[in-house]
Amino acid sequence: MSALATGSIVFICVFGGALLGMFLRSILPEQHVSAESKDAVKVGIGLIATMAALVLGLLVATAKASYDTKSNELTEMSANTVMLDRMLAHYGPETRTIREVLHRAGARTLEALWPQNGQAPRLEPVGGAEVLYDAIAALSPKNDAQRAIQSQALNLTIDIGKMRWLLFVQSGSSISTPFLIVLVFWLTIIFMSFGLFAPHNVTVGATLLVCALSVSGAIFLILQLDRPFEGLIHPESGVKNSHFRPESGL
Repeated sequence: MSALATGSIVFICVFGGALLGMFLRSILPEQHVSAESKDAVKVGIGLIATMAALVLGLLVATAKASYDTKSNELTEMSANTVMLDRMLAHYGPETRTIREVLHRAGARTLEALWPQNGQAPRLEPVGGAEVLYDAIAALSPKNDAQRAIQSQALNLTIDIGKMRWLLFVQSGSSISTPFLIVLVFWLTIIFMSFGLFAPHNVTVGATLLVCALSVSGAIFLILQLDRPFEGLIHPESGVKNSHFRPESGL
């Protein structure tokens, strides 16, 4: 499910809870909304709010860690790709064909991570690393400098392949669905209590609407942070715009 769809569901649940609380207030007997009842509900809701804050903080930390990991891996793979191209160019003109393969592999990786047609990322673990490795290994160095470059190029190719596998393995969501469901349930109960004891007027309704939008927006941004290759939040715009572009000198 997309982050936008999840955020919309969160908004419906949270704001719906507030409306349900308002409805219950109109049908409950007076003793159920007395001052003593309010105090008892406030204690319980305070406990739930504390637990919700802890879970929300956990989700933020998890999403941020996932984002940083994927961003660092992408940056490292990009830097290794650029370095590999420079080393092959320094090796000599006999690597021209290999560099062209590297250019095409970089362009395919960019298209897989950020498809131009708006589709979801479709990064696959199998890429051009194996082809590049075989082509570089087949080179016949003529001196010590070329042998050193060949050895380093092979190591960089292995590193690029590792990073691609890591990005593929970590392409799923790191946000625990049970945690998210429980958090939404708690937020719904909290907003239901708001509606239960709040007076019925336009100001209160507008305030609850804004609060529900803010909470669902926070969940939406957390999910966006957890899915950096789709949506609004992208890791390292410089990588996206230049490092994998064939015209950037790769």
